[in-house]
Amino acid sequence: MAGRKVGTVTYKHDLSSILTIFRLMPEDGTVFPDGIAGQYIALRRDDCKLTKKLGVLSDGKPEYGPDLDENGRHKVGPITHSYSIASAPFETREYGFLEFYVVLEVIKDGVYGRLSEAFFRMDAQRDNKVTYFDRITGNFTLADRTRGYDSVLMVGTGTGLAPFISMVKQLHYEASRGRGDGRKYTVLHTNRTYEELAYHQELLDIEASGKLDVVYIATVSRPKPRDVEDPVLGVGRANNVLRYMFDLPLKEEEGLQELKARGEDTRAAEAALAKTVRPALPKHIALSKLRDRFDPATTVLMTCGNPASMADIEETAKRNRIRFEMEEW
Repeated sequence: MAGRKVGTVTYKHDLSSILTIFRLMPEDGTVFPDGIAGQYIALRRDDCKLTKKLGVLSDGKPEYGPDLDENGRHKVGPITHSYSIASAPFETREYGFLEFYVVLEVIKDGVYGRLSEAFFRMDAQRDNKVTYFDRITGNFTLADRTRGYDSVLMVGTGTGLAPFISMVKQLHYEASRGRGDGRKYTVLHTNRTYEELAYHQELLDIEASGKLDVVYIATVSRPKPRDVEDPVLGVGRANNVLRYMFDLPLKEEEGLQELKARGEDTRAAEAALAKTVRPALPKHIALSKLRDRFDPATTVLMTCGNPASMADIEETAKRNRIRFEMEEW
C-alpha cells in the first residue's frame, strides 16, 4: 500500500470561480514516483467540509447536502480523492512538481465539493499543504488504450483535458528530441468561457511548432462577442462539436425529433434546442481536412470529463465505427 506524504503547493492560479490550476512539490527530501502521461494520484486534505446523503431524487440519483453537527455547524474532516495529473512526466523529472487542473464540484446550490472546495481555499503562501499517496497509477495511457492505431482523437470537457495535456506535452517533448511516433493526434477541448480554457496558448504553440502532428480544436460553450471573432477559437459543447465534425445532427435536434416521432410533448426540447449554441470550428481549421484524419479502421477516440457528454461522445464514436476509450476511474 502506498504511504502518505505531505507536499507543498508552490503555485496556484484561479482561472475562474470554479476552475483552478495548482502545482504540488513532494515532501521535503523526496521525489514523486515515476508516472506515465494519463495517470492519476490520490490527494487528501484534512479540512474538508463533509457531506452526507439526504435521500434519493426523483430521477433515482442520490441527493447530498452538508453534514452538520448538533449545533448546526458544518462538520470538517479528511477526504481523499484521485486526480488526473496535468503535468507531463518530463516536467516532474526536471522540475519536481505535479500539476493539477481542478473544478469546484457543486453538490447542490450553495454546497460545494468536499475536497475540491478545500483546494479552492488554499493559499500558496500560507495554507499550502496537501497530503498525497506515494503512488501514481492508472491505465488511461496511450500505450494501454491506443496501441495499433495511427490516429488518436482526444476529447476533453472541462478539466477532462488534464490527462490529454499531459500526453501532448510529453509527445511534443519526445518529438522535439527526434523520438516522434509518426501518429496523428487531434485534441478537442471545450470549456464554458475563454478564460477557463486552461493550456490554450501552450497547445496553440505546440501545434504551431510543427514538431508533432497535432490539430488543436478549442471551443467555448458560452461564447462572448470576442470569442466569435477569435480566429483560433470555435464555439459549442464538445459533444455537439464532435457531432458536427462527423456530420451528425445536434443531440438536442435528435432528442426533439424522437419526441415528435412518439407524439410526446416537445416544448421543453424545443426550448433546449433554442438555447443550444450551434457548433463552429476555429476559422483556421478546414472541416474536410479534419475529417481526413479519422479513418475508422485506424482511429481511436479517447475522452475524459463530464459523464453526460462522454455518453454522447461514445454514441458518435459507435455510429462512425471508431474505437472508443473513456477514463472512468
